Amino acid sequence: MRSLLLLFIVVPIVELWLLIKIGGLIGALPTVATVLLTAVVGVSLLRQQGLSTLLRARQRLAMEQVPAQELIEGLFIAFGGALLLTPGFITDAVGFACLVPLSRQLLVRRLLPRVEVWQAARRQHSRRTLEGEFKRHD
Repeated sequence: MRSLLLLFIVVPIVELWLLIKIGGLIGALPTVATVLLTAVVGVSLLRQQGLSTLLRARQRLAMEQVPAQELIEGLFIAFGGALLLTPGFITDAVGFACLVPLSRQLLVRRLLPRVEVWQAARRQHSRRTLEGEFKRHD
């Protein structure tokens, strides 16, 4: 929780500092244009990748398979899209990493085994048997 709060404080400060530095190097108008361009490109990529992932998930469901990878990719796509709509260069870089298929799939492959282990532990926990006696009173 503390690191999340720190993230919400540090990231905007670093983003502002970077925007000011880049604005000083290339000018205010090109900096704003770059931020707007990344948002437009991000929305386009978000739409394309979102539909592609949705279609793959539907195919897996049609084959009666669990679309676990596609669901996690969908979360990354939504997160990346939100980051690209946030003004700044660091958030744009992370957002593009979540939207570009190659980098997103690398991130998902690293996360997927952890999700599967968590699901297995949760299933095992829910299969606990409770011992006791039962009497019915009418």
